[in-house]
Amino acid sequence: MTLSGVESLRPQGRLTDHIGLGVLSARFNRDLLEEVLNRSGRREKRVRRLPAHVMIRYVIAMGLFCAESLDEVMRRLVGNLRRLGSWDDDWQVPTASAITQARQRLGAEPVKMLFDRACVPLAGPGTKGAWLARRRLMAIDATSVDVADTPANVERFGRMGSGPKASAYPKLHVAALAECGSHAIVGAVLGSCRTGERTLVKGLAGRVGPGMLVLADAGLYSFDLFNSFAATGADLAWRIGASVSVGHLRWLADGSYQALIFKAGLSAQRRARLVEQARTGQEIPTDLARLVRVVEYTVPDRNPDGELIVVVTTLTDHHEVPAMELAGAYQQRWEEESALDEIKTDLRGRGEVLRSKVPELVEQQMWGLLLAHYAIRALLLEAADPAGYDPDRMSFVKGLRVVRRQVTDQAAITP
Repeated sequence: MTLSGVESLRPQGRLTDHIGLGVLSARFNRDLLEEVLNRSGRREKRVRRLPAHVMIRYVIAMGLFCAESLDEVMRRLVGNLRRLGSWDDDWQVPTASAITQARQRLGAEPVKMLFDRACVPLAGPGTKGAWLARRRLMAIDATSVDVADTPANVERFGRMGSGPKASAYPKLHVAALAECGSHAIVGAVLGSCRTGERTLVKGLAGRVGPGMLVLADAGLYSFDLFNSFAATGADLAWRIGASVSVGHLRWLADGSYQALIFKAGLSAQRRARLVEQARTGQEIPTDLARLVRVVEYTVPDRNPDGELIVVVTTLTDHHEVPAMELAGAYQQRWEEESALDEIKTDLRGRGEVLRSKVPELVEQQMWGLLLAHYAIRALLLEAADPAGYDPDRMSFVKGLRVVRRQVTDQAAITP
């Protein structure tokens, strides 16, 4: 081969244009990246060494290599291309300062938009643990993440507690909607730890709809929030605490019962009148009360003291979903806690802090973590379904290791 022939094999343009995310590249393809950049108005107006589409991939890679420095993440993305002789030897890894400036130009909006666009429910009809009565099992929950202790982050996100009992780091609050069968997080709202969980979670209502059964723990229950999610057409099964007043109407054959739940602040007399109206077939004002079905049960193996679990559901027909099936399905809510733990412990690293020093880059980094987690969970589901495995049995840590190797060892260009 002539020297000119060798030179013709060298790729043209910037090395960073050719980086990929290994097996994750197909999940976030170039066309999709260009679409979100166009819609967010963040496409660069001049040729840059670190263009916007590269930086979106880079932010996702930060989620995969959360413990690494900014320039080390870039080395992992481009290192193999240089080892293969695919680029001129004088190319230098951008400095941490240059990477930060490129992240600031990108902002959080395109990465959030990519999450909203790409992260959809994954479970197919045969996915184990994903369905109940033809409804897709979903769960909502919230958690907090430590972020860098800078004045800007403290002002935006706040600390838990106050005075000497204040948390050591500011905390980003994350409300998330997860698909139980796949552990994939398909909706998220970010905010300050000063913002209540219920306020954040309300922002997830737009991500649910008919054909879903949404599960939630007692800490998220309120009459108004329950109504907001029920208005989407999704069915609900939410646990309630002992302080929530329920107006018993009638027992059902499976041991559950129909009841009313009430708007907060109604007097005992008003609640009693609403119960009597419902028993006599009169219409109930939906802004004051809602008809639900109540399933009560205990789990002796988990709660030796016999703690009573009370779940209210919009599935009022006990013939369609008997109480035992609903109680079994409600336990799938714990899958969301597993998904959030995968992000906080396996991806981010136990005890690690999101090191971005300004709020917008903190949120950008969090969206990158969510995208990385979603893509790994999608790969695990694609492996589990054809083999007939329950995705819950697929090790997230092993999947993460495979993806990290694929990113580091990518051969995106023929040398």
